Amino acid sequence: MSISLSLIQTLFSVICILFSVTFTTHYFEGGFNWINAAVGLLGGCILSGALIGVDFLFKRFNLRSFNTAILGLFFGYLMAQAILFILGGIMSWEISSSDFMPLRFATYLICAYVGMVMTMQGAEEIRVSIPFVEFKQMSHKKKDILVDLSILCDPRIIDLASSGLLDHHLIIPRFAVKELYAQAETGDEMTKAKARRSLELIKKLESLPSLDLRYVDTDFPEIKDSMMKLIRLARFMDTHIITSDINRIQQASIEGVRIINIHMLSNALKPITQAGESINIKIQRYGREARQGVGYLEDGTMVVVNGGAEFIGETIKAYVLSVKHTSSGRMIFCNAAEEGSLLTENDYPTSTQDIEAHKNFLAL
Repeated sequence: MSISLSLIQTLFSVICILFSVTFTTHYFEGGFNWINAAVGLLGGCILSGALIGVDFLFKRFNLRSFNTAILGLFFGYLMAQAILFILGGIMSWEISSSDFMPLRFATYLICAYVGMVMTMQGAEEIRVSIPFVEFKQMSHKKKDILVDLSILCDPRIIDLASSGLLDHHLIIPRFAVKELYAQAETGDEMTKAKARRSLELIKKLESLPSLDLRYVDTDFPEIKDSMMKLIRLARFMDTHIITSDINRIQQASIEGVRIINIHMLSNALKPITQAGESINIKIQRYGREARQGVGYLEDGTMVVVNGGAEFIGETIKAYVLSVKHTSSGRMIFCNAAEEGSLLTENDYPTSTQDIEAHKNFLAL
């Protein structure tokens, strides 16, 4: 695909330069000379650069929107022709004369704009037979979701699919399944085991009756990187991507594709712990600061307990001081209730000022 695009760009650049040089040497004063040829060469380079710039400008403009805009432009042209024909018949005007140039210009411009806007807004009501193009209402369209290879190794996708949120929206590319089969046959033992687990997870997704899992056969063999291939497919189909790889978010945002990261989704759905609440936490290791202990909730949230270093291996009651949100999840900072110098259940502060004062006990 990239080789073909480069070939087309080179061909049109050469055509632009030849056209510009021919124009300047035939119509400029002096005919064929080095000055006119140089001017034509410069004009051709500028024109070819403008064409390539338009290509970069329309990279995020998908084929469905392009066809809808062209259809609206055509409708606007027909409407302008009809209006000018009726005005010419009623007023007995010679619309084609140069005196009515501003009227024709305004009519075509307004009708083209109205036609494109109306077509975009009412695309769902249009029934036109165009191969591989289906006109739907774009403003309320629910996009499908492409499955990344990394998400197929995460069992949480089964629970998410069983919830009903992904019904009739989940799509698996065939090239991803082929890659999994290739990894299951060739590769080290860890890669084979990971690929087999992914294939078993796909079978579980297929067994969900209400999910309506779909496959797509579109492939881009000239692209070797699996993520780039998935992003190209998402742009082509106008879909989102669900993944569990945090490093792929920035790469896809550059391409204009929305990434749904299951880790962020999981963190967003964790119960929110408020300051002043008591939790039972098992202290598993020492913290970074003196007298700090670290434990983990069932969902994996890290809990830093001030005064918990004396209770390694024990489950204690702690009072929440603050909750810190990070890129990898949430961290909860607490004071140990069992330590006499800290808070107890009866004298835990309830006012905002008292809570802020007790935060000074915590070494961040």
